[in-house]
Amino acid sequence: MTLDEIQAKLEAGVQDSTVTMQGDGCNCSTVVVSNVFEGMSLLARQKMVLATVRPEIDSGELHALTIKARTPEEMS
Repeated sequence: MTLDEIQAKLEAGVQDSTVTMQGDGCNCSTVVVSNVFEGMSLLARQKMVLATVRPEIDSGELHALTIKARTPEEMS
């Protein structure tokens, strides 16, 4: 799985998000920025992001994903 494929899945899975990726296809990190995270705990944010790629993690296609989920205000 390429970084572009992971990024596309995350952008499709998290409403109104901007996603940046680092790493390689099986072990990577992401920063996902979206207003949808407003009022959510960090754990709830990570679970939401992780749910979008759960099938790939379960199949082993994606080995590990480090997630930072932020609101636009937190990025300022």
